[in-house]
Amino acid sequence: MTPEDLVRDHTIYSCVMGSRAFGLATDGSDTDLRGVFLAPTALYWRFDKPPTHTGGPAAEQFSWELERFCELALRANPNVLECLYSPLVVRVDDTGRELLALREAFLSRQAHGTFVRYALGQRRKLDADVRQHGFPRWKHAMHLLRLLGSCRDLLRTGRLVIDVGEERERLLAVKRGEVPWPEVESWMTRLAGEADAAADGTPLPAEPDRARVEDFLVRVRQASALREVQPGPDDEVVQVVAGGGLAGQ
Repeated sequence: MTPEDLVRDHTIYSCVMGSRAFGLATDGSDTDLRGVFLAPTALYWRFDKPPTHTGGPAAEQFSWELERFCELALRANPNVLECLYSPLVVRVDDTGRELLALREAFLSRQAHGTFVRYALGQRRKLDADVRQHGFPRWKHAMHLLRLLGSCRDLLRTGRLVIDVGEERERLLAVKRGEVPWPEVESWMTRLAGEADAAADGTPLPAEPDRARVEDFLVRVRQASALREVQPGPDDEVVQVVAGGGLAGQ
């Protein structure tokens, strides 16, 4: 079974991510697809194991096998956690709905460390660009600000919201290079400080609910061992149309 077969026939959840999910899309924005597939349990009985992740078949598409996705989400990987909260769901079956129902089990105070470490890495790249070229990659600066704001609000409220809402126009001005770099730097520093302060009183638990997630994973593996998962009549599918939009919108 090829990676393409796994994505095509065994995806349990897929969504649109990137600027479209963040509320930052413009006319030229790509449609970034992210998904989770459940490799049939029988494939693990062979020497050659199924892939933990794969790109494609679409140009801007990437998918994780369920176990790998859960592992990364339990570690509070920002890119993976945000997939669970995308407002633009493309496909979900019964197993995918169970995964979405577990979203809060993945959230913990560990998000502070992982989000901030990721942000610091991106900040170093932006600083290097400024030293070399005199200006940063403005699109990357915009997304770093978005991530820091999302982290702060998660720590404050215990809820992960990825749409930027009222910050859209201000962030897009950064993307267009209309905000001076010192002002952007100051904004980044302020958001990072607010995230640090929010971590002290966050309602998030110290650790994710690993046992609950593992119970879910074992159950779906057992069910897969008894029968090959096939697309069911209750699958919810939203057609992604040419040009990056979603049908019906």
